[in-house]
Formats: sequence, C-alpha cells, structure tokens
Amino acid sequence: MKKIGLTGGIGSGKTYVATILEKIGYPIYNSDKRAKELSNEHPEIQVKLKTVFGKNVYENGNLNKSFLSDQIFTSPNLREIVNSIIHPVVREDFLAWAKNHSNHSLIFNEAAILFETKAFKTFDDNILVYAPQDIKMERLLKRDQMSKETILTKMNAQWSDSKKMSLTRHHILNDGETPLLSQIEEILIRLNQ
Repeated sequence: MKKIGLTGGIGSGKTYVATILEKIGYPIYNSDKRAKELSNEHPEIQVKLKTVFGKNVYENGNLNKSFLSDQIFTSPNLREIVNSIIHPVVREDFLAWAKNHSNHSLIFNEAAILFETKAFKTFDDNILVYAPQDIKMERLLKRDQMSKETILTKMNAQWSDSKKMSLTRHHILNDGETPLLSQIEEILIRLNQ
C-alpha cells in the first residue's frame, strides 16, 4: 500500500479530483474535514486552542471557524501555532485510518497545506492539483461568497503552485478545459508501478 498526498491551493479543485479518485475506487482521507471534526471532538486540541485564543475560539461547544480564520490568516505566527496543535492529531488519525485501508494498493490523503506543514515528506508520493489564479478566483467568488481581498489573503497564505510543483513530479491541471480523467489515469498508472 502506498500513501499518496493530494493537495492544491484554495480553489484549485483538489476536492473534485479526490471525488473522481473515490469514484474509481480509491480510499480518500480528507484532512481538512477531519481537522474540523477533531477540533470539535478532541479535548487536547480544545484546551490548547482555548489557551492560545481564549474561550471565544469555541461557541456552543463548536469551533468558531470565522473567529479562528480571522486570527490566523492575518498572522503567519498564529497560523503556525494552530497547525502545530491540530496537525499532529490529524496525522495520528490518518495513520489509524490508513491501517483500516491497507488492503488497497493506493490510499490518498487530501490536504490543503501538505507542503506548508512539511507533511508531504511523510507520503510515498504526492499529487498537486493546480489552476490559473483567475480561474481559482472565479471559483471561490461563486463558491464561498467572499470578497476578492479575503480570497487573495487566503491565497497568499499558501505556497505558490510553482513552489509546490518543484517538490512533486505529479501535477494535474484543473483549468476547466484540459481533460481531468486522462491526467488522473496517467498518474495512477505511474503510482501503481
């Protein structure tokens, strides 16, 4: 079994690619989704986040995502602190999940900040989904109802596609024109060798 990281910047369409892989029959672990769930369930994460941000970081027992997002996207230091609290727990959760899927030749871990957290080094291989910035912006304006300024702040908080490309040999262009399935199939052939 090979563990494969699947990543892409905000608006790149990595979740769409993950959905295709899942339909083909590969198990997908969604790190971002599990991080949100674990932030609400895991006592250690809750205690540490409250210590750093105060009790306002939780509202009615659930993580106050807008409050936390406002804090971390304006401060790289706070973002690193949050990552250091949440990501080790998510990593342990992924490894437990991986054991339950060890009968598959490939399993995928979808994560937005695989390179930024250096988690990409823990996988057998990695795939980067990317798209031109104007297309990502268009997708995010439709999907998230955020301002252009907020979107740019979030984009700038992540590494550039070119920086990520230099760290992985598998790239999927998701520009709405280039066929995705053929790109995915080519990479799957290489990964299964």
